[in-house]
This record gives sequence, C-alpha cells and structure tokens, in this order.
Amino acid sequence: MPSPAKTFQNPIMASGADPWMYRHSDGFYYFMVTCGNRLELYRSRTMSGIARSLPTTIWLPPLEGPGSRELWAPEIHYMNEKWYVYFTASDGSGDDGRKVYVLENESANPTEGTWTEKGAINAALPGLDGTILKHNGKLYFMYAGYGHFPEYGSAIYAALMTNPWTLTGPETLLTKPEYVWEKQGGMAINEGPCFLVRYGKVFLIYSASTTWSDDYSLGMLVADAASDLLNPDSWTKSDHPVFAKCTENAVYAPGHNSFTQSPDGLEDWIVYHAIPQSEAGASKRQPRMQKFAWTAAGYPDFGKPLASGIDYPVPSGEGLEKIGE
Repeated sequence: MPSPAKTFQNPIMASGADPWMYRHSDGFYYFMVTCGNRLELYRSRTMSGIARSLPTTIWLPPLEGPGSRELWAPEIHYMNEKWYVYFTASDGSGDDGRKVYVLENESANPTEGTWTEKGAINAALPGLDGTILKHNGKLYFMYAGYGHFPEYGSAIYAALMTNPWTLTGPETLLTKPEYVWEKQGGMAINEGPCFLVRYGKVFLIYSASTTWSDDYSLGMLVADAASDLLNPDSWTKSDHPVFAKCTENAVYAPGHNSFTQSPDGLEDWIVYHAIPQSEAGASKRQPRMQKFAWTAAGYPDFGKPLASGIDYPVPSGEGLEKIGE
C-alpha cells in the first residue's frame, strides 16, 4: 500500500475555473469547478488528492431554455441536513438571461441520491456567482448582479432568504467597482463573493476586474460579526487588493476563490484559480490552493500566489485518514 503523499504542487488540476472546495463533517472534501455544460462533483479524503479523484456528474441541464447554457461557478453547501448546489446558468441570450439556480439532495453522500432543481433564485437583477452565508440565525444570499450601469458591469448585492432557494425583502448593494484595480481588462467588475467568519468579524472576499485580465484580483470588505450585514454602513472596504498577481512566481489573475481548512482543522486554506502566463486569457485558468495566515489584528493575510511546479507541504493532518477511502 503506497505511503500518503507529503507534498503537492500547484496547480492541483490542469484546467478549471471558479474552484469551490468544501470540508464536511463526514471527513470528506467536496470540490467543483466550472465545466460549462454540466455539473461535476469530486469527493476525496484529502485536499491535495481531490483533483485525482473521479468526478460524478450530478446535473445535466435541459437541452434549451432557461438554465440550459453556460453553467458556471458551482458551489456545494450543506444546510438543514440537506445538500445544496448553487450555480450560474443562462438561456443563451447573454447577460440578461443569466441567473443563479439551486439544486437539492437529501442523500448523506451528495455523489449519490437524486438532485432536484428548486429553480432560479428570485433575484432582482440578472447575475452570476451566487453564494450563501448562514450567520446569527439568518440565511443571506449574495451575488454579482448586472444592472446596465454605464460605469460598471457588475456589483455585489445581498438579501435575506426564507429558505435556501427563495429571497425575501430588499436587496442591498454592498460593493461596486470604485478603484482602478477593480476596472482592469476592459470592464469594471465585482463578482465571486465568499466569506470568512473569524475573530468577531465577517470578511467578504470578492473578485475584481475581468477574469481574463492579468490584474484580476481579490478585494475585501469587513463587518463586525454582530452588525446588520444588509446595512452597507456595516462594511469597510479595503482600498487595495488583498491577493493579486505575482510576476516573479509567474501567477496571474488570481481570483474567484473558496476557503476551507486542513483535515485536522488547524490550518486555513484558500482555493482559487489563476493563469500561468501573462495575457493567456480565461481559457488557461487553473485551480490552485495554499495555506494562509492571520495578522495580529485578526485579518487574513493571503500572501503571494505560490509558484507552479514546486513541492509544498500537504495540509496538516493529511495522511491520518483511513487509507483506501
């Protein structure tokens, strides 16, 4: 029986955009990337080995009509003892026909059982990159909405949910492109929201600029964990990117990320996509992962994107799993 790997290399997969990695209480990691015409789910005991596991196709879209085209940015979540996948899809008409859809599965193992479509989220705007945050007894939905704004392409909105597929009440604009670094590549973009909750704070990490630009990067908003997350005044926005290209490591356009922890729960990791050559374009996006730290003030410190093809230590606790599972 082979010994567990002690190192891994970036990228963790040759190709794939919008990586989402989720660590569940069953001891498995679940992983999804954009496939375009289907939804695939990976399942593994380890983070470093997840891209080598065999994916399960969990959803094929209808042949035509709403939700049939451009399946992007899938995320898997677990709530109320059920699994949910949020993904972007369109009817082929462009941005105006783009919405966030929800699937539900009651099986303990989400690679099994039946996925049922709950429909499109009733968001006020067409948009993409839907995600959820369960916090202080409330369920929040956040997404990148298109509003035909002359000064920018998309901004991030938030609303409360009555259940995992239905919004209630008004939507609040939390962040729109304001800085030069949010307007690279020919469009002004805020998209791909995701969250860290730690040290009494809620961090909203988002992607800025166009995904095909070298300068695609991560921005950050922070709010007190006890504050009203639908109140824009609760949030403070960083005036600079918190994770950006690293030319010396030949990593460009890092963004559209997720967060997870090592198997023993002692390390925090960011999983993101990036492009290995300057101006290579969105088709060259690859999933990557790396450990990150926290500052003395309790803010995430993502550092620089790690170089490709170099051995890095696997996440803490890998190798302690049951071999063969």
